[in-house]
Amino acid sequence: MSHVGVPRGTVRKRRPLALLVAGVLTIPALAGCGSSDEDATAAIAVPQDVAPAGRGQVAEGGTVNWAIDAMPATFNAFQADADATTTRITGALLPTLFPLDAKGTPRMNTDYLKSAKVVEREPRQVVLYRLNQQAVWSDGRDIGAPDFVAQWRALSGKDSAFWTARNAGYERIERIERGANDLEVRVTFAKPYGDWRSLFSPLYPKEVTSSPNAFNDGARTTLKATAGPFQLRSVDRGKGAITMVRNPRWWGGQAKLDSIVFRAVKPKDRTAALVEGKVDVADVDASAAHRIVAAGRDKGGNGQPLTHGPGWEIGPAAAMRSWAVAHGSDENAAAAARAAREKTRAAAEVYASEQDGLRAYVLRKSLEPAYTQLALNGESGPLADNRVRRAVARALNRQEIADAVLSPLGLPAAPLGSHLAVAGQRGYHDGSGALGDQDTKAAQALLADAGWTRDGAAKKPDGTKAGSEGEKTKGKTAEEKADKAAKDEKAAKTGSDNKPGGDEGFGRVLAPAPAAAVQSAALLRQAGAFSDAYADARTVADTGTSPAEGTGEKVTAQERGPGGAAGAYAPAGTAAPAKAADSARGPLGKDGKSLTLRFVLPSGPGSESLRTVGDKISAMLDAIGIRTEIIKVSDASYFKDHVASGDYDLALYSWPATAYPATDDRPIFAKPVPATDGSLLVEQNYTRVGTDHIDQLFDQAVSELDEGAAQELMKQADARIWAAAGSIPLYQRPQLVAIDKKLVNVGAFGFGVPHYQDIGFKKPQAAGPPANRKK
Repeated sequence: MSHVGVPRGTVRKRRPLALLVAGVLTIPALAGCGSSDEDATAAIAVPQDVAPAGRGQVAEGGTVNWAIDAMPATFNAFQADADATTTRITGALLPTLFPLDAKGTPRMNTDYLKSAKVVEREPRQVVLYRLNQQAVWSDGRDIGAPDFVAQWRALSGKDSAFWTARNAGYERIERIERGANDLEVRVTFAKPYGDWRSLFSPLYPKEVTSSPNAFNDGARTTLKATAGPFQLRSVDRGKGAITMVRNPRWWGGQAKLDSIVFRAVKPKDRTAALVEGKVDVADVDASAAHRIVAAGRDKGGNGQPLTHGPGWEIGPAAAMRSWAVAHGSDENAAAAARAAREKTRAAAEVYASEQDGLRAYVLRKSLEPAYTQLALNGESGPLADNRVRRAVARALNRQEIADAVLSPLGLPAAPLGSHLAVAGQRGYHDGSGALGDQDTKAAQALLADAGWTRDGAAKKPDGTKAGSEGEKTKGKTAEEKADKAAKDEKAAKTGSDNKPGGDEGFGRVLAPAPAAAVQSAALLRQAGAFSDAYADARTVADTGTSPAEGTGEKVTAQERGPGGAAGAYAPAGTAAPAKAADSARGPLGKDGKSLTLRFVLPSGPGSESLRTVGDKISAMLDAIGIRTEIIKVSDASYFKDHVASGDYDLALYSWPATAYPATDDRPIFAKPVPATDGSLLVEQNYTRVGTDHIDQLFDQAVSELDEGAAQELMKQADARIWAAAGSIPLYQRPQLVAIDKKLVNVGAFGFGVPHYQDIGFKKPQAAGPPANRKK
């Protein structure tokens, strides 16, 4: 559940745990757009919602059933097909040396470390770890330097026999050695590495990382030795269950629960699993969230009908008419009316029964450490021109989009101002001023400067196709035309980047990233987390798919009526909506080509919110003369066949936030480079937009040991990314979690990580003395 995107854990790799550029602009002070006060008001931090309770208030014992999307493909968090479930499970079983707090700041874990700090900077950076002398693996062996050495060698990238997703940070290590005693680990870096706290989390025992066979295959299905508050008891793939029990060798605070069972429950089946009491903790979509809130609000009983669900909207007059028809002389009409009334009655009974089951739960909500963005593919077509990308961005009312997604959930609605941090996180800075606010006139001026005019579509040379497909003309390939456009732009502009725009057209993508498989899987699992705010009564009674949700269906956004629903009409007497400025005069064009962009969206039943956002964006672009062709594709093909391969102009997907942007975000914004065979290596930059200057800022930041200086470099990089307009952050994603009312220290964790040993059922409150009664 959630928008298309890739969730992220604590592992540093090619963002497979995930779900972003470049002309030269004349922008004053790219690094300093907005003051700290502006940053505080531009986006609102939302705290964790986890029902916090002290350990003394938590009862001993019990089992919690925790819903996961699917059984993990591997327990090795450093492999390409590791996913959010892998991260969730390893967090309870293995050491994380610097877990994130609620604000996304790494904090030293005193269960494993007494201290960890940089003790030398010259001639080499040296980090000294002092281990907790009580820290042991579940087989009784001390955690020590051999575990650090084995993990470094496996992840350094020097031995290709180890199948790793990425080696970020580990390739900078020169050597690891024992310190003054067995409790000290001394790590010397060949190159400075500011994100050194990201390393060795999770830390695996040397038995897993010392040989390719153990690393590649052994850790996929089980973990024989662990070092967390829980240990692995069983993995039942047939039943879709992973059971963890208390670790008897755990030296920290004993886990309150006897066991945690992770159960594979598909997002679409979560409500049913909650109603049946099969799970105690589950991420849910907006529709389920509203039902849980409504169930808690309804008292039930007393003969009072529900004010929601099947049939609730039928007023007295309509009910009387229905009764009259059902008992009328027209036998056919009466039979149909009776059948409809019976169907509604049965659906209402089922719904009411389900609401009874949902009263055992409470909704915990926060903002997820991830954001949804509009991606603009700058490889070829109209969006290869930086001015067109900037025009698209300036046409967007990001506040309206954030309102549509977050306000119905009771969460603060504010557009995100950074690609590299989220609200409340240290280092957050609103860099959107480098691009500018929503401004229809400015967007139209940019398009006019790029040669797209109202009259341009009328002058169509023979053999030329419209829109982005027009780049594939006879005699010239899209790549040749993009090359020429890039050279023309370079000659016309000047700037600090070595290659202004960074939009040279190379061949097709060679490979999206070594971790494309896990990205695809995670993207599909998260496709469109948030359903429409609340299913109406008739949808609850009789669900079905929209006629416009077929695989590969093309719907021109301009063919839709107000609100984006084809064939939908307002009630009689409704005032006609005001026309968008200049949109009635037809689309923009150039050299006989209409300015039409292919907007690819997933068609799955969980992607309603993404499609709603897509409709809003299409309407906003229509106001400046840009037409959009909405193409709905199957969830299975959305990422692999469209986003990763570059077969789109516009797309919506999400990226996770991180405490280590210099390391984790560089592959997302790295300038694509040509391979020896002429194809384009994009890493994870699926917008195919980047500049040398952005790359340089990331490289400087990752080597900067002064945290303040590194954050300043990241602010500069973010401003450049905004100015390039390849990725437009829209909003931070909501996080909605249903939990048993009796549970504490669990829920919507936001940026923070669970403290598994503290999760449990709250102790019943002792009955107090009877109140004094007046006689």
